[in-house]
Amino acid sequence: MIKFERTAVMNFENAMRGARNPLASWARSDSATENGRFVFGPNDLDLAKRLIRAGSDHRKFIRQIFVSVDITAPIYWWKEYDTYKVATVANSTSTMHKIHSKTFEIDDFSHDHLTPKALESLSRTVRDLEELRLEFLETKDKEVWYSLIQLLPESYHQMRTCSFNYENVYSMYNSRKGHKLNEWHDFCDWVCTLPYFTELFVEE
Repeated sequence: MIKFERTAVMNFENAMRGARNPLASWARSDSATENGRFVFGPNDLDLAKRLIRAGSDHRKFIRQIFVSVDITAPIYWWKEYDTYKVATVANSTSTMHKIHSKTFEIDDFSHDHLTPKALESLSRTVRDLEELRLEFLETKDKEVWYSLIQLLPESYHQMRTCSFNYENVYSMYNSRKGHKLNEWHDFCDWVCTLPYFTELFVEE
């Protein structure tokens, strides 16, 4: 399971102005902002596509298009996401500080691909975690808290507010679109909903 909320994409207008700086071709810019949304004009869209096709040295403008999103995903997915550290930022909900603050429930964990036997095992673990949580709340025993941390399955959901740019997103899309984890396919599907991503990268 993976969920994307509160997506925001920013700075198209400034990025495209910068894309025209090398040839001082600002007069040819024909994009506009309509109802708070950036809309490419034909000239600017053609320039953007040509720069992207020309390679990373020429498509610097896409590093100035910024994305912010809240992603909720299992820890096993976040471990792979964390390989993308350059020019990305993420603030997460704290497992260390807040693991004991709410009741453990089965839907706190990804279980959509578990076999019946595996689901039964996870259900037992969730019950054990809840018992330990209640014990910790009563005793404040650090060893019980450690038991919570060490017993926690990697399918546990964590929410992070993530920031990156279109260059990061493009790299992640290309690297992960054929991945065996369904969460990465869902990520790539979400990426294709970002403004002009499909027109700029996928169709090209």
